[in-house]
Amino acid sequence: MRKRGRRIAGAAGAATLAAAWLGPLPELAAGSFAAHMAMHVSVVAVAAPLLALGVAGGRLDPARRWPGAVAPIPLALAELAVVWGWHAPALHHAARQGGGPLALEQGSFLLCGVLVWVSAFGGEPARRAERASLGIVALLMTAMHVTLLGALLALAPRPLYAHGPGGPLGLSALDDQHLGGALMLAVGGSVYLAGALALAAGLVAARREAA
Repeated sequence: MRKRGRRIAGAAGAATLAAAWLGPLPELAAGSFAAHMAMHVSVVAVAAPLLALGVAGGRLDPARRWPGAVAPIPLALAELAVVWGWHAPALHHAARQGGGPLALEQGSFLLCGVLVWVSAFGGEPARRAERASLGIVALLMTAMHVTLLGALLALAPRPLYAHGPGGPLGLSALDDQHLGGALMLAVGGSVYLAGALALAAGLVAARREAA
């Protein structure tokens, strides 16, 4: 991506992050699982990839500075642990109350998300094909476990978390949870899948040019 494109992506990512954290979602999230999930999806599936594209390939790209540490597969596994860990009932309940736990949850979501996307799209140009191939695997892994979690939330026959009705939407706790799971399915999994397909398309185009 050219320098201008990186700036636009970075600015869009920062704007998304500001809307998610400074808008109404943090307050709504205390009473609505769907609002909490909307904030989660905004951070990991919209802001994180945009911010990552804003630095990938540039002088601030961590995959160029520390290629061994910023590796797609290990970071995808770390994101899996973070995402599923924060959806364990005890940790999720703590984050829904706001304050330090919410900040820690959101910060860990953002950090893991940005690093996964940078690891897949960044790095030295000479190693792009190898990194992109591993990035495809990492993004597909993430798409699958995010889809699985979304399906679990959207199809569960009972509420998995001890919270009341779904806030201002007036939904039951179960319907609120189902809506949150549907958001994760519709946005979270599809964005990671789209990223993997974009990397695959880039590899095919590069091989055609080299042939």
